[in-house]
Formats: sequence, structure tokens, C-alpha cells
Amino acid sequence: MSKLTYKIVEHDGGWAYQVGTTYSETFPTHDDALAAAKQASAEQQVAGTTDGIQYEDSEGKWHEELADGRDRPQTEVSD
Repeated sequence: MSKLTYKIVEHDGGWAYQVGTTYSETFPTHDDALAAAKQASAEQQVAGTTDGIQYEDSEGKWHEELADGRDRPQTEVSD
């Protein structure tokens, strides 16, 4: 199981949460960014439906897989 950390950071003149190298939208206050990170973290853990997916890899080859909707990452918010 993978683990995602939502980190609160200063960004574009305000505050955002960062997961890996990806930033959220910019929020005016630290508390706003923290609340958004907590909500996104909680939503990330909600199971979905098992469904077929298609994706293209970095070499241009297409793949089809069955994605298990119960396979959700662990999450945490780091402030």
C-alpha cells in the first residue's frame, strides 16, 4: 500500500498543500490550506468502484488493467 503526505507550504504568495511535486491551488491563509489538505486526504481514502482503465506509458504503448477501487493509499497531513 502506498502512502501520500499532504504537506502545508508557502506557495505563490499564499499557502498550499503539496503532494509529491504537485501543489494545490493557493489559499490566503495557512489554516485554509490545512483544512483543504485534511479534506483532500480524507477523500483520497474513500473506496471507489472496481473498473477497467486504459493508459499510455512513457514509450507510447497502451495498457488495459482492472483497477481495484478498494486499493486506496494511506494518507497523512504534515503541518
